Amino acid sequence: MAALDPPDDPAAESAVVPDAPAAAAAWADAPGATPGRTAVAHVDEAGGSLPPGTASASRPAVRRGRARRAAPDGDSVLSRPFRALTFGIVSVVSLIAFEASAVNTALPVAAQALDGIPLYAFAFSGYFTASLFAMALSGEWCDRRGPLAPLFSGIAAFGAGLVVSGAAPNMWTFVGGRGLQGIGGGLVSVALYVVVGRAYPERLRPAVLAAFSAAWVLPVIVGPLVAGTVTEQLGWRWVFLAIPVLILLPLAVMLPALRGLPGGERTSAVNRRRIALALAVAAGAGLLQYAGQASSHDGAVWTVLVPAVAGLALLVPCVLRLLPRGTFRAARGLPAVILLRGIAAGSFLGGETFVPLMLVTERGLSATLAGLSLTGGGLTWALGSYVQARARLEPHRERLMTLGMVLIALAIAAAGLALVDTVPAWSVVAVSWLVGGFGMGLTISSGSVLLLKLSKPADAGSNSASLQVSDALGNIALVGASGVIFVGLGGGSVAAGAHSAASAAAGGTGHPEAFAAVFLAMAAVALFGAYVTTRLRPVPPHGG
Repeated sequence: MAALDPPDDPAAESAVVPDAPAAAAAWADAPGATPGRTAVAHVDEAGGSLPPGTASASRPAVRRGRARRAAPDGDSVLSRPFRALTFGIVSVVSLIAFEASAVNTALPVAAQALDGIPLYAFAFSGYFTASLFAMALSGEWCDRRGPLAPLFSGIAAFGAGLVVSGAAPNMWTFVGGRGLQGIGGGLVSVALYVVVGRAYPERLRPAVLAAFSAAWVLPVIVGPLVAGTVTEQLGWRWVFLAIPVLILLPLAVMLPALRGLPGGERTSAVNRRRIALALAVAAGAGLLQYAGQASSHDGAVWTVLVPAVAGLALLVPCVLRLLPRGTFRAARGLPAVILLRGIAAGSFLGGETFVPLMLVTERGLSATLAGLSLTGGGLTWALGSYVQARARLEPHRERLMTLGMVLIALAIAAAGLALVDTVPAWSVVAVSWLVGGFGMGLTISSGSVLLLKLSKPADAGSNSASLQVSDALGNIALVGASGVIFVGLGGGSVAAGAHSAASAAAGGTGHPEAFAAVFLAMAAVALFGAYVTTRLRPVPPHGG
């Protein structure tokens, strides 16, 4: 894991900042980070990172902000001028990371209590769908008003979503709260990167971005334990209701520093097209997810076909405009890199989403143990990211990514062995996720490196945005598909400990085949990703 101090080597520093158009990759590649919650960033002329749709007219405001925050050479991100802001930023990222890990632990219990197992996957994909639109909106908002308004609006929306989910009387209200959290998370993730660009001098930004990644480590480790204990002792609702209170302290600490930032410049050059495309993609994905849920409940034909057709009509043309040509046929080079990002993120999350539910409902484990089974994956994710960064492995990057996708496929498939009564469920899942996390570290981080390598300087920003869009779409599509498979095979009627001997004696009926189908399907998708890695190297020029 990168240290919080900036690099001592000026050459290394310049390699990190000016050549990294996606500052959001620091969050995207964070160990245990849920893919799809990352900001999409562009590069301005001075080498800083800005969110999608940033108008060139607003860039002078960013540069003025840098001048105001010029710091002596001896300063660090923890020196007096920056200490409060750094603490506040890291605290906000840590709370979002804690929420991400806590949801995996508490959601199986919440879904059962709300009689909402059929909408279990929707509670995850709804977050990503809403955040996809909010990222594009936040970029434009930051340009016109500065990062303060979108940042605090996002934090407020995130907290409000937690309250709605925690107080939800039924599962649809819970899903609505998750969508509100997604809007908040999308606004915050972009605004935080704009804050870094405006508040810190260029030489300190690598240390701040490293702190973003480091902020995920502790929540990934302690989040399942804390959330599981709260769920078992106080109830699942308090996992959601308690987090908004924790947001108040970091907000109060960093507010004075944020008020000193320059505002954005109002301009008519707002990229409304990108916002409209993002909104259409989110609406289309939501309609398709609804159609999938309706089909699983044997609804009338029109309740399935109408939203499905409308969703496809919105989603397909907009996605084709947001991603490079050739992405969906895995054209060699950059399109294959972008496609692979969505496959890796979506297949891993599609399997991970159902692991805690399987352990709670089929094997009778506690919410705490179910959540802890995934913890090791965050640590090996960091290890995989470290390994792929070794200079001597650079010539073998494509092979490392092939290995990573194979490991992800094996991990997802092996998790299904926990459905066998004679197999120690917790141990199997824990070991599987150690393997899968390492594969994700190899693949996700290497994908960011390849994107920069294959992008022309003039195209680096838009290609970086496409990578993050693929991330989010992979999560939405594959988590949604997992939910349709699960409910379609009867998984919506599972009950706690249904596969255990005690429950079976009481007449309970489990649906292990529904879980097995999800894991096998996501493993197959990951194996297809291994094939895509063979197309990452672009075709050499004729005669080259």
